[in-house]
Amino acid sequence: MLHVRSIWNGAISFGLVSIPIKLVNATESHSISFRQIHTEDGGRIRYRKVCELEDREVTQSEIAKGYEDADGTIIPITDEDLAHLPLPTAKTIEIVAFVPGERIDPLQMDAAYYLQAGGVPAAKPYTLLREALKRSNKVAIAKFALRGRERLGMLRVVEDAIALHGLLWPDEVRAPEGLAPDTKVTISDKELDLADALMDTLGEIDLDELHDEYREALEEVVAAKAAGEAPPEAPEQARGGKVLDLMAALEKSVQDAKESRGEEPAEVTRLPQRKSARAARAAPKQTGGKKSTAKKTAAAKKTTAKSSQGTKKTASAKKTTAAKKSTAKKSTAKKTTARKRTA
Repeated sequence: MLHVRSIWNGAISFGLVSIPIKLVNATESHSISFRQIHTEDGGRIRYRKVCELEDREVTQSEIAKGYEDADGTIIPITDEDLAHLPLPTAKTIEIVAFVPGERIDPLQMDAAYYLQAGGVPAAKPYTLLREALKRSNKVAIAKFALRGRERLGMLRVVEDAIALHGLLWPDEVRAPEGLAPDTKVTISDKELDLADALMDTLGEIDLDELHDEYREALEEVVAAKAAGEAPPEAPEQARGGKVLDLMAALEKSVQDAKESRGEEPAEVTRLPQRKSARAARAAPKQTGGKKSTAKKTAAAKKTTAKSSQGTKKTASAKKTTAAKKSTAKKSTAKKTTARKRTA
């Protein structure tokens, strides 16, 4: 059971049904707070409330509220003045509507509280409202007054309790105009695919496993200083450079995420890098393997053909020379025979 001091007592107004409740904080801060000290002697630095007209410190019982007008005039406002405000939500959480939870913009979310049933008579109407919210899958929109002003709130079921989330009024939420990049950017399908792969690799996480590492490190520093020891040194962090290649950064992120989870590195397809026109003119032309092989084959065939033609010419020349020699020999033999016959 949550034992927390209530910060507000009142009732939930649900039509003609009134549910006595106590309001308790649903969250708590674990941040480490520091005191301001004098650097020379370690003395505490304190702030005192001083009346600027009398130049003296005043007690809490002497302090009241005042509204400063535009001309600087202070108008005193007493608790009695505030008590007579025509505000029906001064002690009542007034439910005004029921809407689907997705209608509430998370930007409107403020502080969170639990509503505790105020005694035995409140048990049944409290349970009725809780079960009605569960069955409808809706949240209740309510108005209530807390710490001197009226607020907007949302009631929803958390386990077996009803929680109240303070909401900012719609005119208190700024529009994000002028914050998005005004430069035209084109995102390719492959870049989106890599982003999806990174999201899938990181996956989900149990929020209960997350903890404040900064606070833990700060506690170690405080403990070391209290023991007269040197505070632990933080590991040197890798310096982040400028992301020049978005695809490379996404690929590396996917691979690192998979390796950290003990999985095999992701297989990704790189986008071809575009070359500038000047680089394209300066670089030698390269062709694919098939074209290169075809050119080499054609060159080899031409060389073979030339070699074959040269061989044929050489053989033909040899045949011609032999024929000429044979004809010359026959002619010489005929002349010799004719000379013998004449003699």
